[in-house]
Amino acid sequence: MNFEYNEDQLAIKEMAKNFSETEFKPYASEWDQKEIFPVEALKKAAELGLAAIYVNEKHGGSGLSRLDAAIVFEELSRGCVSTAAYLTIHNMVTWMIDSHGSENLKEKFIKKLSTMDIMSSYCLTEAGSGSDAAALKTTALKKGNSHYLLNGSKSFISGGPTSDVFAVMCRTGGEGANGVSCLLVEKGTKGLSFGKQEKKMGWNSQHTSMVNFDNCEIPIDNIVGNEGDGFKIAMKGLDGGRINIAACSLGGARAALEASITYSAERKQFGKSIDQFQVTQFKLADMATELEASRLMVYRAASSLDNKDPQATKLCAMAKRFTTDICSEICNTALQIHGGYGYLKDFPLERLVRDLRVHQILEGTNEIMRVIISRHLKNN
Repeated sequence: MNFEYNEDQLAIKEMAKNFSETEFKPYASEWDQKEIFPVEALKKAAELGLAAIYVNEKHGGSGLSRLDAAIVFEELSRGCVSTAAYLTIHNMVTWMIDSHGSENLKEKFIKKLSTMDIMSSYCLTEAGSGSDAAALKTTALKKGNSHYLLNGSKSFISGGPTSDVFAVMCRTGGEGANGVSCLLVEKGTKGLSFGKQEKKMGWNSQHTSMVNFDNCEIPIDNIVGNEGDGFKIAMKGLDGGRINIAACSLGGARAALEASITYSAERKQFGKSIDQFQVTQFKLADMATELEASRLMVYRAASSLDNKDPQATKLCAMAKRFTTDICSEICNTALQIHGGYGYLKDFPLERLVRDLRVHQILEGTNEIMRVIISRHLKNN
């Protein structure tokens, strides 16, 4: 196994780092406090190929690997976890269309998604079916041979009314996973509406709302894959999504560690800087060790997807569970090192603590990750 970045990965890493330092980091606090969705900054990211990272170059994607994407999202999250996390969702939707959509859908959507001329949302979760995603109730019934009639609601949708296209998991068949299909719903469709903007603990630079469908007429051609493929597509998307969100946790935790190293060297107590106290040294050492271990798990899971490893789903769940738990702890420890200052919005720690906390819930809760892992252990 090679633990070194190759030349291309080093270039990608440096590009993402420089972009994050100039376009995300200086504005992250303002975006958070004023709940600004930084569309223009996201479009600048798209100009660098970061809106369709692992999408085929034929349709306007960057044609990079899942490992490359993990490297990118860690660097972007060093600047703003919340904004980078939205970009992971947009990438997932673009990938779904590229991997499972018809040629017509690819031609219609991917180029615009890759430039972020249009923005996207992933719509799986419902009020009554969070962890039990296969129990979703949103329905799409055929109307003749040309359209589906879509009815239902989706909850906690990142992008909300700002997005232009929604990948909606809906029931076109019977109960259970095999009755679920994926439809693309375009902004402006009659019957499409949105709930209020949710007030959240973190992730404030991306708007979140319910998305409602009231007899929305969706062209049959807007189906991704075939009828009944939706749940499989959603789960494949979540394997990659779990790596991406874990990578965002890496970036946030790394920012917290770097801030702690700087602060502890400057902050003086009892006549010396606090990084000279063993208690601080031990905390920093543990944070750095845990961050490195988390990164190795994320990279292994990303490589397993790239190599089509049959254990990829298990490895993605492991990486997501471990990394999001550990990186949240790293941010909390960093806040403790900063003391009362860490609790102030003048410093980034309180925002990092808030932004990383949700990573233990979304893309499948960490309790569900344990279920997935244990199932794979039984089947081995």
